Amino acid sequence: QVNFVVCQLFALLAAIWFRTYLHSSKTSPFIRHVVATLLGLYLALFCFGWYALHFVIQSGISYYIMIIIGVENMHKYCFVFALGYLTVCQITRVYIFDYGQYSADFSGPMMIITQKITSLAFEIHDGMFRKNEDLTPSQRCLAVRRMPSLLEYLSYNCNFMGILAGPLCSYKDYITFIEGRSYQLQQSEANGKEDTKYEQTDPSPNIAVAQKLLICGLSLLFHMTITKTLPVEYNIDDNFRATASWPVRLFYLYVSLMAARPKYYFAWTLADAINNAAGFGFSGYDKNGVTHWDLISNLRIQQIEFSTSFKMFLDNWNIQTALWLKRVCYERATFSPTIQTFILSAIWHGVYPGYYLTFLTGVLMTLAARAIRNNIRHYFVESPAVKLCYDIITWMATQIAISYTVVPFVLLSVKPSFTFYSSCYFCLHAASILVLLVFPLKRTQKGSKKHESIRPVWSKNLEEENLLQKNNHSATNNSFSQKQEITCRYQALKQ
Repeated sequence: QVNFVVCQLFALLAAIWFRTYLHSSKTSPFIRHVVATLLGLYLALFCFGWYALHFVIQSGISYYIMIIIGVENMHKYCFVFALGYLTVCQITRVYIFDYGQYSADFSGPMMIITQKITSLAFEIHDGMFRKNEDLTPSQRCLAVRRMPSLLEYLSYNCNFMGILAGPLCSYKDYITFIEGRSYQLQQSEANGKEDTKYEQTDPSPNIAVAQKLLICGLSLLFHMTITKTLPVEYNIDDNFRATASWPVRLFYLYVSLMAARPKYYFAWTLADAINNAAGFGFSGYDKNGVTHWDLISNLRIQQIEFSTSFKMFLDNWNIQTALWLKRVCYERATFSPTIQTFILSAIWHGVYPGYYLTFLTGVLMTLAARAIRNNIRHYFVESPAVKLCYDIITWMATQIAISYTVVPFVLLSVKPSFTFYSSCYFCLHAASILVLLVFPLKRTQKGSKKHESIRPVWSKNLEEENLLQKNNHSATNNSFSQKQEITCRYQALKQ
């Protein structure tokens, strides 16, 4: 863990140097690719030793599969190989070496690389094999129209900005950043001018980086001072269960799981700050001319802590992983997309039984929460006072439901997880099943509204908010083709 933090702080300094001295206006994309890749592999080697070779092996074999299989079926083979290789490494680490250890392990970066390998394989398949009219707007805009070189592929998978903690980004976003087009492509039309040249300098990420580092510091402080005093394991302590009342147990369940989140806030926000410091992550200006650096952000803390629905919580937690699950599984599933997506999420996270208990419970919670929301929410939104009461009640219910669901994710093993659930009499499992029996559940529709119904882990609301912000960005375009790509990116976000 110390190695991980040290490497990330080094990556932050390297990102500042990269943006200052290897800016796209000063050097070629080739040099930027080489330096980003070598720095990434060095950090991996320092942090994980020779286990870092797995990153190169997984990426190299996946690239070879793409070359020899061809664009028609390579997405399937890359998906099976990358996820299978990751699973084998996770099984080896967990069941042979250190079951239950929370130390930073090499399978963590491999999870991000697996996302990148599979995402890019599907994007190349969409761009070079499928017909445009068969693609959704999102798939059309993310489609890659040419095979990347080996250097570009390794740079995308193993660059120093994201090799240790991500987050996932699309291949096209990464390439436009390396080639210096990310700022230009995020400009929107202003005052009807279509041919104004780019005279502005790149927006500075300094304020965004400073804000995110402040969040990192507070999260780390909270984790080191509060988290250890509120262990999740205390929820299954025999004496606590025997003596504490139900309100006390529910309150401790909530605060103990809330205290477990800051370590994720720290890791993901620091990773976001590193990318921003390098100049990657700019998403445009709002109507007041304020820059936004949330293109690849992985969470929204305020929305998480004050979420009033199961969906709202999941929409703002691990956002890039949610988008990956949507793009490679949910949109392409031929049956039961919700169940398939949760199962893929469990497999990707690892081989601890607690992960599967959490995500299978999550299926029930997601469907039940959606059924309740669709059938009763409209009765409580007309009066502001009534809606406030409704929001308070749903906030409390959401926080308890989330905490109840993710306890096995933290406890990892079957026995303590079932000890917890049995001590609660599986109450929320039973309640969810009862809700699904009582309330009708609307079926998903094919077409444009296909993904508006049951979406367990991705951020539709977040993307729509980003769309509204980006529609207000004020800047200029250089060519008609760039304006087309901007429009395309907006449509993808809207979907």
